[in-house]
Amino acid sequence: MSYVVATDVGGTCTDTVVFSDEHGVALGKALSTPPEFANGVMASIKTAADDFGISVEELFRDTRLFVHGSTVVDNAILTRSGGATALVTTRGFEDTLAMTRAAYGRWGGLTEEEIKHPVKTHRARPLVDKSAILGVTERVDAAGEVVVELDERQTEVALRDLLNRTGAEAVAVSLLWSFANPAHEQKIREIIGRIDPKIYVSLSKEIAPVPGEYERTSTTVINAYTGPVTHAYLTDLQKQLKSTGYEGPVLVMQGYGGLLSAEEAAERSIGMLECGPAAGLIGSQDLGQLMGEDDVIAADMGGTTFKVGVIRGGLLEYAREPIVDRYHYTAPKLDIVSIGAGGGSLVRADAATKSLRIGPESAGSNPGPVCYGLGGTEPALTDVMTLIGYMDPTTFLNGSLSLDVEGARRAFEEKVARPLGLDVEEAAVGVYKVAAAQITDLIRKVTVERGHDPREFSIHAFGGSCALLADAFGAELSVRRVIIPYTASVNCAYGMVASDVVHEFSTPCAIRVPGEVKTLNELLSALITAGQARLREEGFSDDRIELDLAADLRYRRQVHEVTTRVGADMPLDEAGLERLVADFEQLYEDKYGKGSAYKEAGVEIRMVRLTARGRLNTPGMVPLEEGPADPAAALIGTKRIYALNADSFVDGRIYRFEALKPGNVIEGAAVILTPITTIVVQDGHRARMDPYRNIVIEF
Repeated sequence: MSYVVATDVGGTCTDTVVFSDEHGVALGKALSTPPEFANGVMASIKTAADDFGISVEELFRDTRLFVHGSTVVDNAILTRSGGATALVTTRGFEDTLAMTRAAYGRWGGLTEEEIKHPVKTHRARPLVDKSAILGVTERVDAAGEVVVELDERQTEVALRDLLNRTGAEAVAVSLLWSFANPAHEQKIREIIGRIDPKIYVSLSKEIAPVPGEYERTSTTVINAYTGPVTHAYLTDLQKQLKSTGYEGPVLVMQGYGGLLSAEEAAERSIGMLECGPAAGLIGSQDLGQLMGEDDVIAADMGGTTFKVGVIRGGLLEYAREPIVDRYHYTAPKLDIVSIGAGGGSLVRADAATKSLRIGPESAGSNPGPVCYGLGGTEPALTDVMTLIGYMDPTTFLNGSLSLDVEGARRAFEEKVARPLGLDVEEAAVGVYKVAAAQITDLIRKVTVERGHDPREFSIHAFGGSCALLADAFGAELSVRRVIIPYTASVNCAYGMVASDVVHEFSTPCAIRVPGEVKTLNELLSALITAGQARLREEGFSDDRIELDLAADLRYRRQVHEVTTRVGADMPLDEAGLERLVADFEQLYEDKYGKGSAYKEAGVEIRMVRLTARGRLNTPGMVPLEEGPADPAAALIGTKRIYALNADSFVDGRIYRFEALKPGNVIEGAAVILTPITTIVVQDGHRARMDPYRNIVIEF
């Protein structure tokens, strides 16, 4: 027997997928256990092992690969619980973080409603106090030439004083133009190692080797601030895995869609930001390829947020200016947009204005929504789903948690329905419609407002809560169809299994086009050599190595750069360079509008990039034979549920997912109960189970 195990730690639940060479797929889910997240990981794995009828020890004895993703870095930022951090920078540039970059710092990360009141806005408080910032005497110019040597003796004295004063657990080092020559940053790390080797050190040359003084410094500080927490978490997790007998590799999901070893992930903690949603996108991309779909809207709704990403032509989109909370960073990350609307999002009513508000505050996993019966007193979206008949009190989390329907009703009546002057069911239906409308608006922002027509896409709805609303917002958007994957509630964990080991390399440059093809080829060749060497060192044979080259181009005197893929033919000749520029201009017009390209301004290349991918030999989904359309064998009975199209309560059919067979067709209004999520098929719509046990809803 040989297993591949993947776990994803979310704000409310921790999900597990286990692939077996002989027995297919097992799914597991348990409540997350902050701050000791590793405990929830092991509990989730146990539920998957139970599905195979084996113990956790038996599972790990025959596991060849463990893949993991976690919100530990996101939580450290959002809750300000990272390590005490100091910053070392070039003397005279100590205020870079506080100054930020114009509107970035004042409005970045705020909601549209908050931005409407600019006088009330303010810059986010830096993660490093001003008293913990040290400017050192040194200077390197843009060409990498040392203008002023680092005074090592003076620097060591100042660092000792800084570390003694602040008690810093981590130090971020971001010197001017260090990406052109990192010698001074490396020397400062050596000095810190002599003072206290236990201090976590992040160098900007290693974390963000790009132009942009503010972004590079901010990125390095985030990495340092979250580093001690991430290192402790991954160390604890590896110890727990080892105690079960697991001796294999531990790979950690990154926000750009690849995997790194646990050791490297601990040093590059910033890479774990939004790694779960990134894995969900990878899972949707993999499923899309399996089903022959290149245009997919990936919708992920868990306990805290609703997230959406777009896959166009089978390709993923990357964020140009990612932000976490209110802090900008420049590490590569898949483009994912979110709002505070999840199953645990709190529902509030304003009696004066008779208005509803959903989120962004969340009940989390403990105490959770009122219906969990764990002490929660504030009604959440999951409580609403219970009140309109969708949630089954006895099957939630595979029956491990019985839902308190009456408790949810009392809390919702007191805090939402009564202030609105409505009865419980009217108010609950109103909340359901508002939640669907909020999600519809967000999807339109990432499709229609970016030139994409939702009618050309299918929606992949995953996460523990998304299947409750997907039919509603999918129909409103007029998408081709809505697909709830078999792994819906654990799709992020599934995406981790579908991912590969990926390393990102980049080199800044200033190459004018046309001309300088030789210089461009030299830079690209150096990246190829570095990428191949890294993956070969990790044990990948050449036939399992894929290299994707790209360049950041812009029109001269502009600041907007567009990342453009470089063709496979290397080295580039003049014709190849012309094709690169033509591709850039097409992408530019796709992004900024037809006619916006202006070649006469001149074109320049500002960065060359390489994505080096080591393909993992991991198992995939195996199709089953389709049978008859009649789902009668899975019918449990009927129940009073809300039907959206009729805008009334009807007797909906209730089905047990495990008893459904590929080929079965379900007519709405209906609810499909699975051990890990609940699927709603609205009245007038039809759902079918496909050969991979996905539920496909058509309108």
